[in-house]
Amino acid sequence: MIGFEYYNPARIVFGEDSENKLTRLLKEAGVKSLLLVYSGDFIKTLGIYSVIETAVSKLGIKLSENGNVVPNPSIDLVRELVDCGKKDGVDFVLAVGGGSSIDTAKAVALGIPYEGDVWDFFEKGISPKEVLPVGVIATTASSGSEVSNAAILSNGEWKLGFEDDRMIPKFAIMNPKYTVNLPTFQTFAGIADVLSHLLERYFSDEKYSDTTDYLIEGAIKALEINTERLLKNPHDINARGEVLWLAAVAHGGFLDAGRSADWGSHRIEHELSAQYNITHGEGMAIVMVAWTKYIAKKKPWRAALLAERVFGIDTHNYSVEERAFILSEKLKEFFVKIGLKVSLSSFGIDNRNFEIMAQRATKNGTVGHYLPLSAKEIIEILELAI
Repeated sequence: MIGFEYYNPARIVFGEDSENKLTRLLKEAGVKSLLLVYSGDFIKTLGIYSVIETAVSKLGIKLSENGNVVPNPSIDLVRELVDCGKKDGVDFVLAVGGGSSIDTAKAVALGIPYEGDVWDFFEKGISPKEVLPVGVIATTASSGSEVSNAAILSNGEWKLGFEDDRMIPKFAIMNPKYTVNLPTFQTFAGIADVLSHLLERYFSDEKYSDTTDYLIEGAIKALEINTERLLKNPHDINARGEVLWLAAVAHGGFLDAGRSADWGSHRIEHELSAQYNITHGEGMAIVMVAWTKYIAKKKPWRAALLAERVFGIDTHNYSVEERAFILSEKLKEFFVKIGLKVSLSSFGIDNRNFEIMAQRATKNGTVGHYLPLSAKEIIEILELAI
């Protein structure tokens, strides 16, 4: 187990009627001017908007809002919201939705106190002097951004991330009922995203990390069980709650303790979604199948361990490499079962842009920690994904 420092101050407010605690949370935060960031009219259909209106009215908070967030959020909208936030004297950003809304809110919280272009943080990695506080009302179970210190944005060519502990939301309201009527595709693409976060952390080269090994394996098993429940009954509120909580568990930092996560697969997928605007969860399904197939030959031991412990693949009947290949097939079967594409060809994508994507991904050197990948190796994985 390697040394670590764990920090996550996010307050989780989970369960039925948890949204009714919003007034108290905003009062405790001393909010005077709030910017609400979301995507479309669903927050009114779900009744969330009225809860927010009541809270800000009761507390005398100035409310600004924007509902134009889209998947794979753009720096252009962030710049627009930063300008509006500065004019309105915004001192708190509230995101309602999933990863796209939350990441947009975090970027706006970076940009409002900053005199330059907010893209500087993502492109140049500069350290902010100040970050506005962010709160979240989660309506999807996917990215885990409601408890993470990271945001991902695209400028149309590059899809880049930025991390700072001050971006961890001050609170995350998580009511499973808000996820019950999600479209089928969004539900299962979200589950693929949750699984990808667990897998990225599992693929560590640290051999003495039993505590987090078993925690991650247990979380994967819990995700599998509750996915089966949702396939049978999409309105199963208990399964919805389990998956919503698993999204936070997977990305809240606790499972990083004592190990070094890989993240190479995410870097590859970011190029895919930047180039082709693929939904992140489905993109991760494609990449994880190809990546695990690739490492089965290059460095199979972690994949073989997972195949044995989670999928029950017998160590006596199969070699380490064979078990690693079986894991790739098990992942493929899982993603197909939940209705996700598992190949680039199913999107009509060929290899014409692989070189440029691989070069972008490795601009600052190899990507991934369990198995560092060069541009050449990324192209080989993308070829497997066709």
